[in-house]
Amino acid sequence: MPTVSAHVARTLAQHVDHVFGVMGNGNAWFLDDVERATSARFTAVRHEAGGVVAADAYFRASGRIAAATATYGAGFTNTLTALAEAAQARVPLVLLTGDEPTSGPRPWDVDQIALAAAVGARTYTVGRADAAATTVIAIEHSLTYRVPVVLAIPYDVAAREAGPVPEAPEPALPGPLAPVGPFDAAAITDLARALAGAERPLLLAGRGAWLAGAGEALGELAAATGALTASTALGRGVFPDGRYDLGVAGGFGADGAMSLVREADVAVVVGASLNQFTMRFGDLFSPGTRVVQVDTAEAATHRHVGSFIRGDAALVTRALLDELRALGAVPSGWRDSVGVAAARTYDTGPADGIAADGRLDPRGVASRIGALLPADRVVVSDGGHFIGWANMYWPVASPDRMMMVGTAYQSIGLGFPSVPGAAAALPDATVVLTTGDGGGLMALADLETAVRTAGGRGVAVVWNDAVYGAEVHVYGRQGLAEEPMRIPETDFAALAAAVGAEGVVVRTLDDLDRLGTWAREPVGQRRFLMLDCRISSTVVAPWQEEVLRVSRTR
Repeated sequence: MPTVSAHVARTLAQHVDHVFGVMGNGNAWFLDDVERATSARFTAVRHEAGGVVAADAYFRASGRIAAATATYGAGFTNTLTALAEAAQARVPLVLLTGDEPTSGPRPWDVDQIALAAAVGARTYTVGRADAAATTVIAIEHSLTYRVPVVLAIPYDVAAREAGPVPEAPEPALPGPLAPVGPFDAAAITDLARALAGAERPLLLAGRGAWLAGAGEALGELAAATGALTASTALGRGVFPDGRYDLGVAGGFGADGAMSLVREADVAVVVGASLNQFTMRFGDLFSPGTRVVQVDTAEAATHRHVGSFIRGDAALVTRALLDELRALGAVPSGWRDSVGVAAARTYDTGPADGIAADGRLDPRGVASRIGALLPADRVVVSDGGHFIGWANMYWPVASPDRMMMVGTAYQSIGLGFPSVPGAAAALPDATVVLTTGDGGGLMALADLETAVRTAGGRGVAVVWNDAVYGAEVHVYGRQGLAEEPMRIPETDFAALAAAVGAEGVVVRTLDDLDRLGTWAREPVGQRRFLMLDCRISSTVVAPWQEEVLRVSRTR
């Protein structure tokens, strides 16, 4: 007879095809049924946080919800940083966990419901009579509000018989948020008129536009208005025509491109939250730019927004196109009058790639890697000082090909477990991890998971500067003791080789030639490649300089 855990596993597997996690006392019965009775695939990670990270990355790369699993107590508390990141980044996933018995907590139990709530996740606890229905409710909540949820199985009911698994209803999900009423209609008409009369229109799109499926409509809107385009870091590739795209807006943007953004007279921001980094701490647009935001948030998310239209990105963009056609609008011609390619050019540092201290300049390394990577790639990024290099020098085809797991919560150490999630979501793509030595060491438990799951489709680039870079550049400059900010230089190439990867220590640009030959080898004949890049800690990323500049003026 099926158990309570079987009810959860079989109902969850109707909506989730991948489960990532670590087995323990609290989820053993659940994982047994996943393996024996469902078509869902279980991928074992080596740290519980890695299960949540992998499920997070799976959604970002595929748009499909995944599940993570951990046991109760220490297994659950190990997931909290990753759970907080998913909550901050508005990523739906289900964390299936064991929990204290219904009779009350044992000495090693903690209040898991309170801990989950503290990081922004709601808990649903299953019982013997309602396990299937509660599972569907948890999935429905996660997808509706784009948040992670915890699905808890009390220890004393996990293995209890619960009868045949009932037919559970499908999750009832809301449709796209349509602009309604005369105020929304007037706002759309007003924006269409502003775009029709604009001399230098700009469209800026974020991850929300991609999730709404607005890419094609935004491409049509750009063509209809003659607008230049730009994106947030998580929206890269959303516009289908890259010829007129200025790249990433904010601290990752090229200086010439950001100068053009400031020339815009009308800027339409679609599906982007306009955080402090995208907005360059208030300096992205000029004071004369009319900024209009389109989003599903309750109200504008930055004080520089002059007009706000609440609605689904695709629906509002289509409505704008209809209004422009009715007005007989013609393209402005601005984008044909500027040199977009030149404006997007980044500084690659010294020609030989060597910084003043004799170590590699990360700009030259990033540029060279970008030229050698396979075109069919998905980039996963840990957090840290280095995050700009991939965003600046490694183009991606679409927003689901670039994910930064950890940056929403400003965490490091979530890089290696991002790889199995992306590898499962995009089984034909090359998975490229960019991480620092500090975050890489923090996530070392799942180096083996990354190598095992990605195999010959995986590349890890470690920016190995033997310091916590952001701390050195921010606090070292202020005269604070640097010893706590320094890391003994670690041989990541050797660590990777120990778990079956190929490790290359990169001290010159020529050492990167191995990436080029690796990319030409058949996938089945090559191993996961670790590039241990010994870079200089003296080169400060432009986004970090921007932070430093702002901190000095406040």
